[in-house]
Amino acid sequence: MDIERAGIKDIEGINALLRQVLEVHHKGRPDIFKGNTKKYTDKQLEEIIKNDETPIFVVRSSGRVTGYAFCIFKQERDSNVLTDIKTLYIDDLCVDESARGQRIGSGLYEYVKDFAKKSGCYNVTLNVWSCNEGAARFYEKCGLKPQKTTMEAIM
Repeated sequence: MDIERAGIKDIEGINALLRQVLEVHHKGRPDIFKGNTKKYTDKQLEEIIKNDETPIFVVRSSGRVTGYAFCIFKQERDSNVLTDIKTLYIDDLCVDESARGQRIGSGLYEYVKDFAKKSGCYNVTLNVWSCNEGAARFYEKCGLKPQKTTMEAIM
């Protein structure tokens, strides 16, 4: 499995996967997520790709992007209540629908964990929408445990 930092050449493949993720979220929560749009413009993606604080890792199969992990370094400094730990937050992780079941997601997650450890991070965190039960099961199989829960009351 070929995993590396995303480059500008990967934007088209990343966009295709971003659309798949958005569709899952739109179907699960159309009251929150718009359909038929993109999370980022190509210019925003270029800026994210260039920024060392927001690395994106891609998996390629036969020259095509079949998975990605958008990551963000986070660190609380001088908080009155939180310790000063460095975290690698996975903002988005996706495997192409046509490539699922090939251990691409677990390989990508392990790669991100190793990167976080080498970068001096204390932990890796992420959020998963409750409407995305498949993703929640995947993350649990990877060994992630709930850290906190966001709750809502719709008015």
